[in-house]
Amino acid sequence: MQRWAPLVTQGTVLDLACGGGRHAKYFLGRNLEVVAVDREPQVIPGARFIQADLEAGSPWPLAGEQFEGIVVTNYLYRPLMKILSESLKEGGVLIYETFMLGNERFGKPSNPAFLLRPGELLEAFRELSIRGFEEGEVSEPKPAMIQRLCAVQTGNG
Repeated sequence: MQRWAPLVTQGTVLDLACGGGRHAKYFLGRNLEVVAVDREPQVIPGARFIQADLEAGSPWPLAGEQFEGIVVTNYLYRPLMKILSESLKEGGVLIYETFMLGNERFGKPSNPAFLLRPGELLEAFRELSIRGFEEGEVSEPKPAMIQRLCAVQTGNG
């Protein structure tokens, strides 16, 4: 995330499935506005926090809003992928990293419903301008199979 975060230089960043707010705090530290969303209540000083359980049928709480940056890590809910593309302002940056098939040999998540297929992030965000993509095994912070994507919105249409 930190490798591609400098591409977000202004505006508001959405930290989806923010957990304790590690990425929200990073962007707040860079003097950017942050909207953080998670199903569990969180306190992230300086951020606008929205509690929403999107997988349980909560409506998208940010309808009509767009962001200069969106960060998603260690979270996969496929119905949101199109919404995320539409929620990027022109020039906005998407940074997405989560687990992929093969991760089951390292532990959780191991359910295929929560694991990306090879190249799935590339396919899901093909209408964006891809700045970086990686997939495969990593050893840090713990062994896992992941996909990483950085993409820029070049036009909503």
